[in-house]
Amino acid sequence: MAFSVKDVLRLQVAPALGCTEPVAVALAAAAAASLLPGGLAAASVEVWVDPNVYKNGLAVSIPGAPGLCGLDTAAALGLAGGDPALRLEVLDPITPQDVDRAKELLRQGRASVHLLADRRGLLIRAVVRATGPDGATHEAQAVIEGQHDRIVSLSLDGEAVAQSPLLAEVAATGGKSQMDELEDWLRGLSLAELLVLADELDAEDLAFLEQGVAYNTRLARHGLKYGCGLGVGKTFERLARQKLIAKDLSLAARMLTSAAADARMDGVKLPAMSSAGSGNHGLTAVLPIWAVKDYLDCTEADALRAIGLSHIVTASVKAHTGRLSAVCGCSVAAGAGATAGIAMLMGGSLAHIAGAIKLLIEDLAGVICDGAKAGCALKLATAAGTAVQAALFSLHGMRVSATNGIIAESPEQTMRNVGQLSCEGMVETDRTILAIMIEKKLAGYV
Repeated sequence: MAFSVKDVLRLQVAPALGCTEPVAVALAAAAAASLLPGGLAAASVEVWVDPNVYKNGLAVSIPGAPGLCGLDTAAALGLAGGDPALRLEVLDPITPQDVDRAKELLRQGRASVHLLADRRGLLIRAVVRATGPDGATHEAQAVIEGQHDRIVSLSLDGEAVAQSPLLAEVAATGGKSQMDELEDWLRGLSLAELLVLADELDAEDLAFLEQGVAYNTRLARHGLKYGCGLGVGKTFERLARQKLIAKDLSLAARMLTSAAADARMDGVKLPAMSSAGSGNHGLTAVLPIWAVKDYLDCTEADALRAIGLSHIVTASVKAHTGRLSAVCGCSVAAGAGATAGIAMLMGGSLAHIAGAIKLLIEDLAGVICDGAKAGCALKLATAAGTAVQAALFSLHGMRVSATNGIIAESPEQTMRNVGQLSCEGMVETDRTILAIMIEKKLAGYV
């Protein structure tokens, strides 16, 4: 099955309010609660999640709920006031009254999260329970699988709910989702074919990409203004003002990208335009390119086309690595997308873009994902700066040969090697990261 660039943007790029793992948990809880008869208010929620969702949601702030974090909080908020029709913006309608109700659910122990330790791949199952005026108990369930907003099943009192706009569409071939089909297709494309996809971007696509720039730069402006989270972006800005570091295109990319991550990881109630299922991927795929454009002789339309390529390459790498893993996707996937876009924006050829991707992966392939948290802003700063550096190095003739570690002759095989590293080689690493984080939680650090 063949897809178009519009399919890639439609399936891979979407607004997301808050870190996508707790938001997905809130979505599952809200979807289950919406099934209860007669507008009955749910009294409790239990959630089961795979290890990577558990890891990513352990310590990240929740939008609209200042000072609160964790998957149990996300589940309680989804129950209290989430709108499942908004998908990854499910928590947008949350009010202070909803936050108070969520806190009460947590205080009473009515919102709980369980780890499915042996599960591979993204899975969230939420079960909500309520008792009606007649004393009858009702139980509703929602299951998300494969991607953060893909609701694959709904049920009420043990009976499947087959007709619901919340349910994901399934492709006609083999029961696969459209996303599964798209990722199968992307894995078979060469970098040259990915570039052809970017050439097909039309005015409608550019307008959509511009909306993503607006979302992500708004987060960056907030981070720069208030220095929230770790304040990485704000610190870069201060150091540049003090002339302790030089304001060049690399610093501009690092500053803009990390400031947006500062705001997003701090729970600021502003959506990000995500890429490949992750808001932080979206920040990394978009903002370095938007920062670099001011140092080049190019138009905004040129920059938007480069961002389009960035999303396409990010989706291609993620098709190999999987949605969640022990490898930091902001570094190796969105970073690869960003350096491809920057190399193109600088007038690079196919060979330059391929070289930039390989240089970036050689540099960042070892960066681990230890969950979503304030410190992600540091990793996004590194990814953004390295994306600029890799593009510059490649355009000036630097090449990393296939004698270097996991780097292959082609960028396509290099992406496949990263996927193998992620899906096979770092399984035990992922377990160890999670074990360390759970130990910290039990010790009261999270």
